[in-house]
Amino acid sequence: MSRWTYLTDMDGVLVHEEHLVPGADEFLAELRANDTPFLVLTNNSIYTPRDLRARLLRTGLDVPEERIWTSALATAKFLDSQRPGGSAFVIGEAGLTTALHEAGYVLTDRDPDYVVLGETRTYSFTAITRAIRLIEAGAKFIATNPDATGPSLEGSLPATGSIAALIERATGRQPYFVGKPNPLMMRSALRSLGAHSEGTIMIGDRMDTDVHSGIEAGLQTVLVLTGISTKESAERYPYRPTLVIDSIADLVGRTQDPFGDGAVQS
Repeated sequence: MSRWTYLTDMDGVLVHEEHLVPGADEFLAELRANDTPFLVLTNNSIYTPRDLRARLLRTGLDVPEERIWTSALATAKFLDSQRPGGSAFVIGEAGLTTALHEAGYVLTDRDPDYVVLGETRTYSFTAITRAIRLIEAGAKFIATNPDATGPSLEGSLPATGSIAALIERATGRQPYFVGKPNPLMMRSALRSLGAHSEGTIMIGDRMDTDVHSGIEAGLQTVLVLTGISTKESAERYPYRPTLVIDSIADLVGRTQDPFGDGAVQS
């Protein structure tokens, strides 16, 4: 058994715009060969783990459902710990509604305990208006993640963080964001693996979410340069990852000793 546990972001680390990042398949194969515990993390709350497994299979990556951890699952776990068997008005898709149902939550637009905002391809002005009125009436405001935009083939799309800002401006109520960079998502992932922070590495492509949350949760952090952050943009932050590498491929052959003398630092 490896001395390390790995948490790795999905988009920008393992896949990029529906294509496999070269070396990602070898990296995951090495983790399996060494019985290294790992989870693939994503702030995207649209998809269920089953959906994401199918998406990854199309790129050539075979990741079991139980090895996928989403902001929707983290949100459902958090709400179950706060108010078991509660109720929520949800703006989101199957990833979020399924996770809340499986946590025993009732989804309703009548006097819910929470308004829960997640990702969706089609934000409805009617649903946003309903959320604003329910929050004004006393519902607590939860959002799966603070990402302001998401990618598409045509360009940026407004994401959860942007819609949360709209609702916050209308109500004067700040949401509680569960996903990265909240270290709560890292800790819930660690609990699901039965792992400890001091022996865990977080791999991500974003300084503002992946590295930030990893550091806050007490993890070692690895920044890959195949996604959002560049070597230059990383220098602007007041914190640093443990290791900066060009791509996940640089860890192949080194997963049991990623910070050794032979570590390839970009």
